[in-house]
This record gives sequence, structure tokens and C-alpha cells, in this order.
Amino acid sequence: METPPLSSLYQQLILEHYRNPRNKAELEEKSVEIHMANPVCGDEVRLQLRITDDQIEEAKFVGQGCSISQAAISMMTTLLHGCSLADAKILAECFTKMMQGDPDAAKDKRLKDLRALQGVSKFPVRIKCALIGFDALQEALKTHAKEETS
Repeated sequence: METPPLSSLYQQLILEHYRNPRNKAELEEKSVEIHMANPVCGDEVRLQLRITDDQIEEAKFVGQGCSISQAAISMMTTLLHGCSLADAKILAECFTKMMQGDPDAAKDKRLKDLRALQGVSKFPVRIKCALIGFDALQEALKTHAKEETS
């Protein structure tokens, strides 16, 4: 039996997260909530985090959009559970670099399933789809930091 090409396995993973998103629900007792929308394509997400002692206890999202945006945020929220705020920031930066075509970022094992989205970087019009959840994450981290210092 012939092994399917890696791209088809990645495609299956993306579709699996799109059809059966992880952490797609309202979060009770959220510390921060960020809404992001791309009016050009209709992608929309509301990222909700519960943060305690510089650690993300829980991450959930509500939204709609294409398979790329919804799969990316589903994968992202899975990785955020129990993640330190510093590691969440590194994850967002690394994924953003991968979307900008950085080959080293695409090899970073911390991205785990998110590496399935590396092919998106070859389609500039779809990069914003993949990044919408990460843009929300970066904004959530900034908002939380401001609230902690005020």
C-alpha cells in the first residue's frame, strides 16, 4: 500500500479540526476576550482566555469562517491549555513567522499540528485566514498585560 503524500495528511488534519473544532464554546469566567474579524472574507473569531498567575488555564473560541481560520484557531487553543503567557507569545510569533515563509519556523516542533498549515504561506490571500486567531491571541496577551499593570 502506497503512503499518501504529506500534503494530503496535512489536508486531512486541517479538515478534521474544521469539522470537529476543539475548544469551540463560550468560556465561563474569562480573564480576557478579543474579537477579530476580516470583513474581506468573512472570517470572525472571539478568543476567550482564562489566565491565572501568568498561565493560560483555558482557551476557547467562538466564530465562523473558512477551514483555514477555524482549523488554525482550533489547533492553537489546544496548545494554549496550561501554557505560560511567555510561551503563548513565542507560539504566536513562531506561527506568524511560518506564515511569512520562514523555513526555520516551519520546522519548529513547538508548533505541533499547526505545522500542517505551513503550505498556506504560499497563498498570500489566505495568510490572514490562518493568522486571525493568532492576531487575537497577541492582542489578548497585550490587553491582559495592560490590565495587570493598571
